[in-house]
Amino acid sequence: MNQLRIGTRLGLAFALVLAITLAIAASAIWQLGGLKTASDSIVQKEQQRSKLASQWATNLRISWTKVSASLKSNDPALQAQMHQDVEQISTDTAAVHKALLALVDDAEGKALIAKVGDVRVRYTDVRRQLSERQQRGESVYSDVDALLLPVADDYQKALDAVAAHSQQVLDSSQAALADATTRGQWLTAVGALAATLLGAGFAVFATRSITRPIDDAVRAAEAIGAGDLSGTIVAQGKDEAARLLHALAGMQANLARTVAEVRQSADSVATASHEIAHGNADLSARTEQQASALQQTAASMEELNATVRQNADNAMQANQLAAAASTVATEGGQMVGQVVKTMDGISESSRRITEIINVIDGIAFQTNILALNAAVEAARAGEQGRGFAVVAGEVRTLAHRSADAAREIKSLIGTSVERVESGNALVHQAGTKMEEVLASIRRVADIVGEISSASAEQSDGVTQVGEAVAQMDQATQQNAALVEESAAAAESLRTQARQLVDAVAVFRLAGGAAAQRPAVPAAVAAAPAAAAAHPVRAAAPAARPAPARKPAAAAPAAGPAAAPTTSPATAAKTETADEDWQTF
Repeated sequence: MNQLRIGTRLGLAFALVLAITLAIAASAIWQLGGLKTASDSIVQKEQQRSKLASQWATNLRISWTKVSASLKSNDPALQAQMHQDVEQISTDTAAVHKALLALVDDAEGKALIAKVGDVRVRYTDVRRQLSERQQRGESVYSDVDALLLPVADDYQKALDAVAAHSQQVLDSSQAALADATTRGQWLTAVGALAATLLGAGFAVFATRSITRPIDDAVRAAEAIGAGDLSGTIVAQGKDEAARLLHALAGMQANLARTVAEVRQSADSVATASHEIAHGNADLSARTEQQASALQQTAASMEELNATVRQNADNAMQANQLAAAASTVATEGGQMVGQVVKTMDGISESSRRITEIINVIDGIAFQTNILALNAAVEAARAGEQGRGFAVVAGEVRTLAHRSADAAREIKSLIGTSVERVESGNALVHQAGTKMEEVLASIRRVADIVGEISSASAEQSDGVTQVGEAVAQMDQATQQNAALVEESAAAAESLRTQARQLVDAVAVFRLAGGAAAQRPAVPAAVAAAPAAAAAHPVRAAAPAARPAPARKPAAAAPAAGPAAAPTTSPATAAKTETADEDWQTF
């Protein structure tokens, strides 16, 4: 809503109320029209049904009169005329029956009309039977009342039932119309009430959307008039009230900026800048003293660097010895490889021995079988031992093969023994090489000892660095005195700044600046004093990059200046040694 102009908003509110009113009126007119149409349809339909039922009853009475007169008369001309009239009435009644059946919608009405039709069929059948008897010359005077009158009564009762049902349907339709009328009245009343409530709610909403931004603008203007510039003016929307709030917010921002600029006046800063510059000159002299101390530190670092180089040379020599040890170990590995090959040859010989033994086993088995066959042949031949001679020859052949295999086994076993002796010699050589490796390792240990001695010299260099840092600490104390002088100048600057703040003290900016106006200049004066009270912290950034390891444990006992004294040298020593050992 606040995106629209106030005039547009009010116009929409009235238009909504009018639209709701028109909608309710249209709904009421539509409902009344529907009720009138339904009422006209029901009345017309029921009137037509009543008219047809009445016509049917009239036809029945006329038909009964004419049939009774015809059947009770002896005049042939009258009988013929009456018979013709009755047939015409019957035809008209059939048309009425059909029309009435078309108008009936409910099941009960159709059942009643069907019952009337059945009775009509009975009535017609009895009438025609009596007419035929009369035409044959029989007397039917007494039978008219005995046979036709009961059927006519049933016929009339059935028609009365149809008429009663039609009246009942008409009454029900009228009651339904009355209910619909009542329901329409209630709906119209409810719609009117809802329209009233909706219109009232929308009116309240529109009114609040107009009055609330105006109230916010009034409060903001009152606060600015009272000198309060700390509030936040929030403007939402595009209407006149939002534009007013935007204008107030711009005015407040401009006033706050002006007051802040006045408070930050640079006139007093220019007056006190001379004293601050004089203090900076003294601070520069102290800085030169610190530079001299740093030169001494550099000399100590050169000595430390020489020691580190010596450690690096020793580490390089240790690396060379380690390389020699690696070469010796390689030769030992080659010797072991030869031993492995020799043992492989022994394994191969053993495999062949196994094969030959298998051959000998096979020969022995076959010899046994041949011997058995020879025994069998000898037993069969008795004196004639031809087969025995053949078997004996085969046995001799197998014996020769067994002897050859045995000789080959002997040769292989000898070869295996020789290879084992050769492998033993190689093992001894490998042991000698391993002793040489151990000697090289001992030499490496000696070099590591020399590196340790060099580390002691590095420690001395680190001590000198600590002394230089102590001198830097003294210079820092002198710088702290300068900070006190700067604090005095800042106090003078604060006094002048307070005079400007008093001029605009009536305004209160965001964050409560007016209530705490002396706090800003006081902080300016307090900051140098705090720096002077803790001068040791000024040297801390120079020692921060030193990742001290072993000397860190002794630093707390040496005092505040001990940590920055020993850390750089120790760090340099540790990093150089790590690089050399990585090369090794």
